[in-house]
Amino acid sequence: MADLLYRVELTASFLERLDSIEAFLVEANAGFAFDDLLAEIRATVIPNLRRFPRMGRRYLANPPQSAEALALLAAMPAGAPDALREYLHGDYLVLYVVMDAKETVYLLTIRHHRQLSFDFTRLWP
Repeated sequence: MADLLYRVELTASFLERLDSIEAFLVEANAGFAFDDLLAEIRATVIPNLRRFPRMGRRYLANPPQSAEALALLAAMPAGAPDALREYLHGDYLVLYVVMDAKETVYLLTIRHHRQLSFDFTRLWP
């Protein structure tokens, strides 16, 4: 009997974040790293999530503490926050959700750990 393989779909927000990562890496003179990231997503992240959709840690295992994040979670449909999971891959964190009824994993967003800027004058002009 063959293992059940989930479909993995990239959402519009995930694709937007990839664009942001590409711009960040190009600005940092590391555009080659974006090609590596895409190759790793295709060769490792997607196959892993197809076979083991729950391999990532539950997002609410360490719930956010900020008022903004808590408000966003409260605005989600009932039960949706419990379905959120985090997948760590190298320098990247992927937030995704597993929909068992559709046998599908939706990649919601991705972030490079170095994207958070500490340039406070730019953040708060």
